[in-house]
Amino acid sequence: MKTRPPRATISDVARTAKTGKTSVSRYLNGEQNLLSPDLKARIEQAIAELDYRPSQMARGLKRGRTRLIGLIIADITNPYSVDVLSGIEAACRSHGFTLLMCNTNNEVDLEQHYLQLLSSYQVEGIVVNAVGMREDVLRQLQQSMLPMVLIDRKIPDFACDVVGLNNPEAAQQATQHLLDNGYEALLFLSEPLGSVNTRRERLAAFFSSAQSQPAVQAENTEVALHQPALMDAALRDFRQRHAGKRCAIVAANGALTLQVARAMQRLNLNWGESIGLLGFDELEWAALAGPGITTLKQPTWQIGYAALEKVIARIEGDDQPISEQVFSGELIVRGSSQRLR
Repeated sequence: MKTRPPRATISDVARTAKTGKTSVSRYLNGEQNLLSPDLKARIEQAIAELDYRPSQMARGLKRGRTRLIGLIIADITNPYSVDVLSGIEAACRSHGFTLLMCNTNNEVDLEQHYLQLLSSYQVEGIVVNAVGMREDVLRQLQQSMLPMVLIDRKIPDFACDVVGLNNPEAAQQATQHLLDNGYEALLFLSEPLGSVNTRRERLAAFFSSAQSQPAVQAENTEVALHQPALMDAALRDFRQRHAGKRCAIVAANGALTLQVARAMQRLNLNWGESIGLLGFDELEWAALAGPGITTLKQPTWQIGYAALEKVIARIEGDDQPISEQVFSGELIVRGSSQRLR
């Protein structure tokens, strides 16, 4: 079996160019004006012959900088997280940073593992896109004194910049759309609320908007993901209690919208015909499902980009007060929320 040749070092370059390591370092650090044209040419030739690639990590550590950003994601399979990641990655490239991504898969042991990993790699800042991440773990991160930004997550008495959706505005817009289309009974479906501000803010705005029409019945139910029996029971009960009324479901996020759509198919409920459906988060398949599913689209790419720029600003010394940056969503209207006959 062939063995890979050893990676060329700065000493190899110096030896091949018949010079010292100091001269090679000056060349690599952009101080080429200090070198003679002949020496510069010999170094360039040696680098090409040896296919030398300097270790960016080693160079960064020597200057006291790694230019690494840590990203903690709870579930990389979630389309929301994928879009946020794309924005963060684009911002990293634009500003000359490298992203170290950690997918916890909502597992406690992995959260702890990645905390230690990010510390060992000496990241300069951290972005957290993990709605369900335990607060004690986040407080451990805060104690590291690293610049940190949370995406779509606020924690009481936790001083940290936040970037995300304007949840009250988005939920009000979604609810008002259903009210305008004549729905008389609305069910807000979410995963267990817990202390997750995103779910609580959307729910509060949902109820507040529904109160503008006293004749409308508004209620909420909490169902964990991947609990099809409970989901079916919740939808069946809602429909039976409001028989004869125009009913609609509001799903609090994209992952839940998929589970609601599957439950409706099992129960032979056709969105846009026998029941209304509106979900938070735009999904690639939403336009293709029956008459299409109305969604509240988040500017996820922009949210990710803004979060990364905020953490970089903190790394570079921005000492402005802790802030929350929110973005407006966009209602994408399709057949699932049309007025029922």
